[in-house]
Amino acid sequence: MQRTLISLAVIAALGLSAPFAANAATAAGKAAQVTTQLPRNAAPTHYAISLTPDAANSSFSASVTIALNVKQASSSLTLNAVDLKFSAATISAGPGKPVQAAGNIEVDEKNQTATFHFAEALKPGSYQLKLDYTGKIGDQPAGLFSLDYENGGAKKRALYTQFESTDARSVIPSWDEPSYKATFALEATIPAGQMAVSNMPVASTTKLADGRELVRFATTPKMSTYLLFFGLGEFERASAMEGGVELGVVTQKGHVAQAQFALDSSRAVLKEYNDYFGVKFPLPKLDNVAAPGRSQSFGAMENWGAIFTFEYAMLLDPRTATQTDKETSFLVAAHEIAHQWFGDLVTMSWWDDLWLNEGFASWMESRTTNLLHPEWNWKLRGVGSRDSAMERDALATTHPVVQHIRSAEEISQAFDSITYDKGSAVINMLENYVGADAWRAGVRAYMAKHAYGNTVSSDLWSAVEQAAHKPVVAIAHDFTLQPGVPLVRVSEAVCKNGKTTIQLTQGEFSKDQENKKPLSWRVPVIAQTVGNATVRTIISGGKASLTLPGCGAVLVNAGQSGYYRTLYAPKAFAALAENFAQLPAIDQLGLLGDTWSLGLAGKAPASGFLELANRTPVNVAPEVWQEIAQVLAGLRDHYDSKPEQRAVLDRFTRARLAPVLARIGWTATKDEAATVANLRETLITALGKAGDDAVLAEARRLYAASQADKDALPAALRRPVLGVIGANADEATWNQLRAAAKAEPSATTKDELYGFLAAARDDKLAQRTLDLALTDEPGATTGAAMISRVASRHPDLAFDFAIANLAQVEQKMEVGSRSRYFPSLGGRSADPAMVGKLQAYAKQHLAANAAGDTKTAIAAVEYRIKVRNKRLPQIDAWLAQHAG
Repeated sequence: MQRTLISLAVIAALGLSAPFAANAATAAGKAAQVTTQLPRNAAPTHYAISLTPDAANSSFSASVTIALNVKQASSSLTLNAVDLKFSAATISAGPGKPVQAAGNIEVDEKNQTATFHFAEALKPGSYQLKLDYTGKIGDQPAGLFSLDYENGGAKKRALYTQFESTDARSVIPSWDEPSYKATFALEATIPAGQMAVSNMPVASTTKLADGRELVRFATTPKMSTYLLFFGLGEFERASAMEGGVELGVVTQKGHVAQAQFALDSSRAVLKEYNDYFGVKFPLPKLDNVAAPGRSQSFGAMENWGAIFTFEYAMLLDPRTATQTDKETSFLVAAHEIAHQWFGDLVTMSWWDDLWLNEGFASWMESRTTNLLHPEWNWKLRGVGSRDSAMERDALATTHPVVQHIRSAEEISQAFDSITYDKGSAVINMLENYVGADAWRAGVRAYMAKHAYGNTVSSDLWSAVEQAAHKPVVAIAHDFTLQPGVPLVRVSEAVCKNGKTTIQLTQGEFSKDQENKKPLSWRVPVIAQTVGNATVRTIISGGKASLTLPGCGAVLVNAGQSGYYRTLYAPKAFAALAENFAQLPAIDQLGLLGDTWSLGLAGKAPASGFLELANRTPVNVAPEVWQEIAQVLAGLRDHYDSKPEQRAVLDRFTRARLAPVLARIGWTATKDEAATVANLRETLITALGKAGDDAVLAEARRLYAASQADKDALPAALRRPVLGVIGANADEATWNQLRAAAKAEPSATTKDELYGFLAAARDDKLAQRTLDLALTDEPGATTGAAMISRVASRHPDLAFDFAIANLAQVEQKMEVGSRSRYFPSLGGRSADPAMVGKLQAYAKQHLAANAAGDTKTAIAAVEYRIKVRNKRLPQIDAWLAQHAG
């Protein structure tokens, strides 16, 4: 794909001035140019930043000296800046050269720029631009922000930054776009006794006359603005060495012991990545900074050398940590450290190729987790991630993996399952197609060629194709430059002379466009007759014929590396269903996922999934039962207005799941597999939702016992038990949970307890939770998450409440999350009236280019209505015969 150029239409849409248009028009046709919303007359090479935060008053003062190159004569310089007040602006060609002050500073809040006008035109050459200014410290995770928490009974405040994607400009006037890479030298004046953290190690600390300290950090390598980090607070740090790099985990005081697993994981991951990428981590240190609170849009951020992660996603409190928490901690380390290469060392040229960062890091996290923790069977989890992407991708409102981003408002909407999960699934498919060794050779070549630079997707595809000596670019373009999910139809098998022949036809899987003309993909396919060797082919031009060794049931997408849905002819599916217990676990998951999705979309019998669930032996892989339990629990949500039919489904759910829980028990056995621990959580949750008397009784017994003895509720059972208690809470229990949340000293556990309050099924308690979410009690970053949790059971109530209290709710989250957050509440509804409500919200509150998530939410509502009207009757008919 060619590098994207800003068009004159985009310039007009952004309201840019005539000089911008002239510069862009001049640049047209130059392939080296990339999208920008700034004039091309200058580019920075170095930022020297001096920052003085005032945490108590939520403000800061700062100065920055920017070394820059003027490329064409101009009397003005335009940088990104937002919510900054400038007191001085000067420019010179270097030490001893004349200094020219800006005669006028023009701030454009809409386009988030500041333009500095000078009386004398700046000739091409090198300059130093010095700016003095002040800004604000927010209380939501964007820009420079504060997080308040309690430690040892005392109230504390810590500062952090979150600059991705366009919030560096709220702290540093800058060329705040990924292609404008520069070096950064940061110094900060801080209170004595506090720890400051940034991308690079501290170079010096000087005590000042007023008792404060001046901390200077070493200069960074060349990098994009969104990767700069600063943190300040009463911290402590654990550290270890790996490959000459000092690894650290920074926590609030008293919590560093909870960071040992994250530190150990970081060491193992860094060692693996230094080898995999063929380019060693280039910074002298790599910290991971743990912070209380949460965001509505992210859990961690890959700042180069100073990863930021919320405590709940990294630290392991022995009182509450489960196997799931352990896995999350490792996954975060694997994902964010992958970004230190894919994203930080090599960065996408523009946000069109965000998936180069996120899709690759998601794939790398799964690959590395499977490699370093094979006991977790993480390869099986990839099926669920791929299915999640396909569910989003099969709606008319989907978008390509590589998508054109025209404005800052659009960037935040690009962080979705297409970017992450589809990106990861496509990489997995292509690595499987070319082979792991060839893929890694291509990645190494790409990394070495583009280090400290910017790229587009085709740079990666070309490197892999050259290394693999196989056609990669065309296949990759099919799956990344156009949206949608291929549908591979499998004919009835014909067996002759010990060989089986099948016909494959490529269509397109759509959930809401029944007569859509299918797009065309070149689809890599792996197939086999069950128990025999696999055979590979590529469907090209829409059709392929495949001959397989042996006779028997035919499995297409064996190993589940392909990104497509598979629809079998009736007899072919029946043969697979008969052999379901003999399939590898990963293919059982793939068949379950295809059958469920195709059934709800009307492409296959809606009862097909239930048929497979009914055939599943109790002793199959835990991940398979997790999938069945989660689907049945989700299916129950479609029966909110049908209590009689829901009761039948609940009977079936209990009949299928209760024997599995009985088999593994409530108490972990010695040396129990991690996957069994995860299954236990899922089963307790699903059976509790289905009203299983034994599960409800045991959950209540354990909860009651824990009120007198906290050890009575083991950490491994705490979350599912409290989830069941919260969901079924009466007023007294709700009040009891609230009191526990208010008294809880741990910020992370406090957040979690407020989340359990939000799980209540009772309408009145749900309303009380919504009202509570707007108060200061839960904490500045918790309220929005509580409203979202209420929406999972009461979407219409939560959406109406949020819109009625829009201004207050907006203050509970960072600005970049708002256009996604409110639609997400309503998107869980099945009320036709919600469509109009969502449309009204978008029309009144969103720019046209920020309404993508609203359109997706509307599509989700319409699809849920379709499922309830057209698919549930088929499921009811099957349940009437099989649920007993």
